[in-house]
Amino acid sequence: MSQETTARVVIIGGGPAGYTAALYAARARLEPVCIEGYESGGQIARSGRVDNFPGFPGGITGAELGEKIRKQASDFGATFRSEEVISVDFTEARLRVVSADSWYDAETVIVASGARARRLGLASEDEFDGRGVCYCAICDGPFFADQRVVVVGGGDAAVEEALALSGIASSVALVHRRTEFRANATLLAAVAERSNIRVITPSVVTEILGGDLGVTGVRIRNVDTGAETTLDTDGVFVAIGHVPASGMFTDWLDTDEQGFLRASGEGTATRVPGVFVAGDVGDPRYRQAVTAAASGCAAAIDAERWLMGHRGRQIIANRSANRDLAARNAEVTVTEEGMNVRAHS
Repeated sequence: MSQETTARVVIIGGGPAGYTAALYAARARLEPVCIEGYESGGQIARSGRVDNFPGFPGGITGAELGEKIRKQASDFGATFRSEEVISVDFTEARLRVVSADSWYDAETVIVASGARARRLGLASEDEFDGRGVCYCAICDGPFFADQRVVVVGGGDAAVEEALALSGIASSVALVHRRTEFRANATLLAAVAERSNIRVITPSVVTEILGGDLGVTGVRIRNVDTGAETTLDTDGVFVAIGHVPASGMFTDWLDTDEQGFLRASGEGTATRVPGVFVAGDVGDPRYRQAVTAAASGCAAAIDAERWLMGHRGRQIIANRSANRDLAARNAEVTVTEEGMNVRAHS
């Protein structure tokens, strides 16, 4: 039997954005319910070590970071549910969030469902994920200082990754399946000036090679000739885009051309009153744990202020209705003959 829960704030998502939103909402005594899914912690939980989140000299694992923010929110009274949201309905004033076992009627909803890196789809990619296969140069590039790396992709993100890594790694191979790049001309000009960046086109990575200690190379196929070669490398950075977890919200909320949710006004508010967006599901640009946490903070503050204004409007409306009722009652007089009601003109 499905369980019904009424809440002032429901948060969808359990990464740094969702957990930080839960922390701020809980401290504001809004008693938030955070539906974190079955894999709590979001993308950051898959990171072996995070060196660039403020406050943790020496680094911290992604899983530990998520758990610390979650516990902090729990200590202030946030409730967490390990369920997957399967649908939402934002057509009514009371916002509805539905999981397989429960449904939640909320006054406000914070969507922090995250995004995932688009993958190559190779079994070897899964095998070496976190052991040489990476998806963020800013996050993981420093682990490859003075080593050889491969970047896969042809858009702005891939070229930016290659440029960032060229200042850290000893050599960078940029592999793209087409001869022409989609990246802008300024970035491509910068690549041409870096002596340690080698461009390999039109080619695709067909296998990631390695052993117990991690990645040792990649197998590359030329898409025109079919010829295959092996390239020695210590790391592979996949930069072929991100997929936001926004599908169930697109009937109600605005998205950009990539499917990322868009705030429609100031701050994190969407076009649906009482619904706010936080974290990677609304961030095609930065996609960092610290920026996700910051947007979770902002969304919780926006939700709190919206609730205060909404409650204030309700109080004003109720007072107005009570004054109208009092005025109407004042026009009713009782005489010995009975009740007389003065007609309204």
